[in-house]
Amino acid sequence: MPTLSRYFIKTGMLYLIAGLAMTLAMFLQPLLGWSPVLQAFYPVYLHFIFVGWVTQIIMGVAYWMFPKKSKEDPRGNPLWGWAVYVCLNVGLLLRAVGEPTMAVNPASGWGWTLTLAAALMLAAGWIFVCISWNRVKER
Repeated sequence: MPTLSRYFIKTGMLYLIAGLAMTLAMFLQPLLGWSPVLQAFYPVYLHFIFVGWVTQIIMGVAYWMFPKKSKEDPRGNPLWGWAVYVCLNVGLLLRAVGEPTMAVNPASGWGWTLTLAAALMLAAGWIFVCISWNRVKER
């Protein structure tokens, strides 16, 4: 298994753990009288589960298992794969900070984090498509 695939898969599992922990905290919040601010993490929870876990696992396995481009260059330039990994994860972490901050205090000036997060995750998606497209082929 390529190193990059291991990073995608293990990081995806960490997002799953974080997402499940958020679910538990949001569930327990009304029962234990914790601050309602925890509910501001709902969009972060969704992003951690669907982008951080599901999408990242898919990308890691696809990078590993898709047919090789060629014997000399099996997966293309690995720097593009690492660019996907970095863009996706920096975008998710910016979203994890910006989303609840803007929900609790819209005048905080942190709206730029959501714009940058969206741009980074969009870039990750497009780069992934570009580096994977030629590997999807007939036998």
